[in-house]
Amino acid sequence: MAKTILITALILFVGAAFAPAESLSDRSSDDGLGFPSEDSEGVSYLGVDTRDITADRLGPLHLKEETGVEITMVDQDAPAGKAGLKEQDVILTLNGEKIASVEQLRRMIRETPPGRVVNLGITRNGQLMTVQVQLADRKSGLDYYPGANGKNFHVALPAMPVMPEMPALPDLDIPVSIVVVHSSARSGLMVENLSPQLGDYFGVKNGEGVLVRSVERGSRAEKAGFRAGDVITKVNGEPIRDSGDFTHALRSRKDNTVSIGIVRDRKEQSVTLSLPERKQSHDLDEGRGQLSSYLNQLQSELAQLTADSKQVSEQSRRAVEDLKRQMDVDRQTSEMHRHNDERRLEQEMERDRALEELQERLREKDWE
Repeated sequence: MAKTILITALILFVGAAFAPAESLSDRSSDDGLGFPSEDSEGVSYLGVDTRDITADRLGPLHLKEETGVEITMVDQDAPAGKAGLKEQDVILTLNGEKIASVEQLRRMIRETPPGRVVNLGITRNGQLMTVQVQLADRKSGLDYYPGANGKNFHVALPAMPVMPEMPALPDLDIPVSIVVVHSSARSGLMVENLSPQLGDYFGVKNGEGVLVRSVERGSRAEKAGFRAGDVITKVNGEPIRDSGDFTHALRSRKDNTVSIGIVRDRKEQSVTLSLPERKQSHDLDEGRGQLSSYLNQLQSELAQLTADSKQVSEQSRRAVEDLKRQMDVDRQTSEMHRHNDERRLEQEMERDRALEELQERLREKDWE
């Protein structure tokens, strides 16, 4: 019993200390809406990011009540993009069943077999529409993320370190890992920050640069020759370290064309991208909208992490208390056994002495 409780406490503690926090794209891989993962074969996905409708979105979305879910991002290579779904579309029904929340939509998509055609009732700029979407298998969605040799994108995770001896239980401090995604409707590029491990995989030192996550069909980026899996390292000769540098470089350009240095198949190339005339107000509104969306998602994830941390801490505290109680019981049981052994030994010694005395008396009687 004591060993079982000790192992449980160790698993809770080490799991909380070593498990990475869930990122925005990681969360999508499990919900049936976002990007697929390698271990999700046989599960449907749509290829969008969504959020629940709130009162402040009724006006911009031309809605009369808080119902349905708003599409905030569309993967153009996924079923949603192929069916023509767009950002700020509102999904109201799926096969005639009313959608009340993001969680309900995720569940219904997960429960629908891959390859099945579903009817989505949506509203776009206040106009009701019906869109048919053929859901895809998440496993097949990895094809849009090519590797250096044309293979599916894959990142090898490091081995779990050796479990240390359990120290005094500290306050849990769970790290937050965030994947920053930049989407530009004007260029048609969706990019994300690189990690050092991804940088090594794509042939970029120190993980400096931004990875092209997807390219919108028919966009300026596609016409310029960009592909998903390219890594942007320079803009007009200036090095790009992350998505912030990339956004700043595009907005601070002097004319409507920029020379972009990329790494493709571990080889450096140059691509010329043409952009429309700068409209500061449009850029500002777009940036504010993206920032508001990211902040809302980040706030939600931090709240969930806080709740999870408290739950793990409480479970660990209870496990340690149970362990202490069991150790007290074991110690008392051991003391009782030791006392019984000592008592039994004393009784045996007294019996031996009595036997010797009896034998001595018998010998004396024989002499008489």
